[in-house]
Amino acid sequence: MTLEDSRPAVIVVTPFHSLFAQFPVVCFTLTLLTDIAFWQTGFLMWQNFSEWLLLVGLVFGVIAAVVGAVEFLLRPARFAGRTIWLHAVGYVLILGLAFLNSLVHAGDGWTAVVPWGLTLSAATVLLIAIIAVIDGLLVRRPRTHRYARSGLS
Repeated sequence: MTLEDSRPAVIVVTPFHSLFAQFPVVCFTLTLLTDIAFWQTGFLMWQNFSEWLLLVGLVFGVIAAVVGAVEFLLRPARFAGRTIWLHAVGYVLILGLAFLNSLVHAGDGWTAVVPWGLTLSAATVLLIAIIAVIDGLLVRRPRTHRYARSGLS
């Protein structure tokens, strides 16, 4: 690129809600791992870890959802031409599964985790993976750039 190049600079702007959305992904994945550890060992400590991870994941998930909704309402032009509804519905489903999992984990002892807590944790992580793949496909989908019509591309 030379100094005489007239192409505009490309600025990549990350949505602000994605800063918070990473925490639930990590917390819900670690919940699955601590549920597996509880299933294999029976130590109550792992169930306590799962409960706390679910709580932290849900809190940050709600924060990310609220920030994402505000971001969408304040700057809808930024999301124009993108299919974000699938992402939003998937995110709400993930939070719903995690909330249900939190209610199951509120029980006492072995039955709080095995079999339904472990199943819900696995379903949550599977849904996270599916939504991540769909988001990846949506990001890589070719879009027409606004400068393509003007010949400045």
